[in-house]
Amino acid sequence: MDRRRALTAVAAAVSMPIFAFSAFAQNASSSVSEKSGNTAAAMGEAEAKHAADTSTAGLMSLETSRIALKKAQNPKVKEFAQFEVAEQETIADVLKSMRDQSTPASGQVKAPSAEVTQTNLDAKGKQMVEKLQKAEAGAFDREYVQGQIQGHQQLLQIQETYLKSGKDRENLNVTKLMRGQIKEHLALLQDIEKQLGRG
Repeated sequence: MDRRRALTAVAAAVSMPIFAFSAFAQNASSSVSEKSGNTAAAMGEAEAKHAADTSTAGLMSLETSRIALKKAQNPKVKEFAQFEVAEQETIADVLKSMRDQSTPASGQVKAPSAEVTQTNLDAKGKQMVEKLQKAEAGAFDREYVQGQIQGHQQLLQIQETYLKSGKDRENLNVTKLMRGQIKEHLALLQDIEKQLGRG
């Protein structure tokens, strides 16, 4: 229990720089000419793709975990969903703050609404959300955990791909740390999946 909390806190701290430079990448494409001190214009193609792909996968994890808070029956599944929601809501808030420089600084997390997350899901994310919404109570926990395993495997592949092609030292270093945390999450999810199989 304490180990999971510690891992979640570390994962959130490690993930934020990744999502922060994702916001800068989006700013770069729309307002490069603004004199805001934004250096994202120099971001390489690999960095921009890595940021966008990581952000998309995180959004799916947030929305599906919100569903799990309402539908999960197994205590460990519900606990994992609680931590995942808190982590992804924080990251989404950081993204919004970084995109919009007019947003006042705040120590409070302003979570994105369900409407915002659902609108910005990609096709795969929408498909997963629909599947979980329709899942019967007895099958939901297993389907959610399997979806999280697939999502984390995708996140891991995104990090591995970037580590082979990335050029920015800071982003590469953060990605190395993030890769380790994703592997930890996968191990936890696989343990939960085994427990569900024994149930």
